[in-house]
Amino acid sequence: MSDMFSAHCDEYHLSSRLFLKLDLGMERETVLHFFDSIKREFPRMRRLRRREDTALVLEDEEGVGSNRTWLRLDENSLRLGHHNPESRESIERYARVVFDRAPYHLTLGDLDYDHLEVVLGFDLEYRGNHDQLIAETLFAEGPLAAFLLNGPAYGVIDSQPFLGIALNEDCDTQAYLEIKSRTTTFEVRTGTFEPQPLTVFLTLRRFWGFRESESLLDAHTNLLQLGYELAESKVVPLVVQPLAQAIASRP
Repeated sequence: MSDMFSAHCDEYHLSSRLFLKLDLGMERETVLHFFDSIKREFPRMRRLRRREDTALVLEDEEGVGSNRTWLRLDENSLRLGHHNPESRESIERYARVVFDRAPYHLTLGDLDYDHLEVVLGFDLEYRGNHDQLIAETLFAEGPLAAFLLNGPAYGVIDSQPFLGIALNEDCDTQAYLEIKSRTTTFEVRTGTFEPQPLTVFLTLRRFWGFRESESLLDAHTNLLQLGYELAESKVVPLVVQPLAQAIASRP
């Protein structure tokens, strides 16, 4: 059973990112023990590779296609995610295993945590001017339409909203909405567009040091729940669905 958000977009992905104040010790034995402990719980994750930027990635054996899971170690961050996750339960189980074992294997603690992010991404494939689509769908009824859509505007070449809100009084828990276009000015100039995903990102962020200690797993669970609630009540109905309907109505 696929995650319910998959019904509203062409591709749905979710990732979590823990940023650290000190660099990770990337010793061979430490990293292999950590990755082995994850692989024992998720046997499909048996492909280990080193990226050009020196990050280490453990991922599903297939490495491509739907329902992919991955785990990445950088010098100052731990990242994990799903592409087209099968269910919310699978997301939560995977995060529970990683965030339960990472502090032990990688020697992590509250003093080292800078901030934690949960990112929900909604891909909508569109062969056309992404920026024009965003402007006409989200700004046509507002005052910015006079600049974006009326003369002397020939065509919109950059319309990528990035908005942020605080979710508590201390501002240590935040939410950001970003709409990412992939249209180039060359495509606008020539009128020839490649099919590319327009992506709506919802990012939940929690900073450490503003309240009593909270376990990494509890903090992630709370951010994940906030993300689901915001996506269901605001982002999907107010942004993702209108963009999807606008794409469907165009030739």
